[in-house]
Order: sequence, then structure tokens, then C-alpha cells
Amino acid sequence: MACIYVVEDDTDIREIEAIALRNSGHSVTDFDNGRAFFQRMEEKIPDLAILDIMLPDMDGYEIVKKMRTNPGTRRVPVIMVTAKTTEIDMIKGLDMGADDYIKKPFSVMELITRVKAVLRRTMEEDSRKFLTVGEIFLDNERHMVYARDKAVELTFKEYELLKLLMINAGIVMTREMIMYRVWGMEFEGESRTVDMHIKTLRQKLGESGAQIKTVRNVGYVME
Repeated sequence: MACIYVVEDDTDIREIEAIALRNSGHSVTDFDNGRAFFQRMEEKIPDLAILDIMLPDMDGYEIVKKMRTNPGTRRVPVIMVTAKTTEIDMIKGLDMGADDYIKKPFSVMELITRVKAVLRRTMEEDSRKFLTVGEIFLDNERHMVYARDKAVELTFKEYELLKLLMINAGIVMTREMIMYRVWGMEFEGESRTVDMHIKTLRQKLGESGAQIKTVRNVGYVME
């Protein structure tokens, strides 16, 4: 099963998470601060990290940002666990690169289900090393994108959005599907986040951005 790191400063919650994950067959190492977490990752990179946002030395947002800028850890899936429940808080964490977001209090069953979903999703998507659709080439090993043979600098979520569209080239993806697959959560009626990222993605791809087509009142498709 998976190697999972849990970062949580509340001893009771940390123990509950660790026991539940171990009972599901996973290998679990837990930490009460970000510094110890990063020190451990110098020795072994996990298959998944579960992060609390409010920590004594650095918050979960800072940890995710640091992970996503490090080539060695940028592809490690992350689930954020927090008592913060506003939409802005959720979008902030997901935009920085978190794969899912669990609100406290939560049930053990919810935790295990979310972990299974994130691991399954990331394993399926990471199995494709190279993708080519028209003038766009995506190198999933190096985390690079090229449009008309020119390198394109994308944020973590822009990259994940483009990869999703390329994997499903020719298939119309609804906004709800995109929100769940890229941001890891469902926001009922929320489309601004998807539309904003599609707009910036098209701009960065230049003329090749025209390959991303809008399907009125539905979503988007890569042609």
C-alpha cells in the first residue's frame, strides 16, 4: 500500500488519522511540525501527504507552496485538513497545489475514502509520461509543456488542468468534472475558478490555446 506522511499538531487527531490509515494497510509516519516533515522527506518521498493548515512553525499553505517549487516533491499528492471552511480558504489551498481538502470535524470513513480517491487519481494520471495533442506536447516526467516547440511556464493547477484536457482530448469535460479532477473538490454552482484558469492557460499557450474549445453551458474540450 501507500507510504503516507501525516502532519498535524493536535495529538488526538494525529493519532486517529495514523491508526485509521495503518488499519487500511498503509505505511504511516506522523509529524507535529513542518520542519520535521521536510527533514524526513530528504530521506524518503511519500506517496501522499496529509497536512493540517494551522501548525506551530509554518502553515499548510507554506508547506504546499514549498513542495510544489521543489522538483523532488512537486508531484506528491496532498490532502489538506483544517477547521477553516470558507470557500476562499479552500480555493487558496487548492490553487497552491493541494489535491483535496477535508473539513474538521471529519469521519474516519471520509478520510479513508478521500485518500483512496486521491491515490487512485494520481496513479492513473502519472502513468502517462508523454502527451501530444496537436501543437501541444506535455512531458509528465519533467513537468514541462511545449506549444509549437516553445516551453510554456504554467502554475501547478494550470499544468494539471491542461493534462486533464489532453488525457481526455476530444471528450467534453464539464466544469463540475474539472473542479473535482483538478481541484479535488466539488463547488456547487462554482465556475469562476475553472473559467479563470482556462483563460490564463489559453493566453500562455498562445495560438495553440485555440485548441481548448468552450462548449456553451457545459464546459471545455481539447481538440
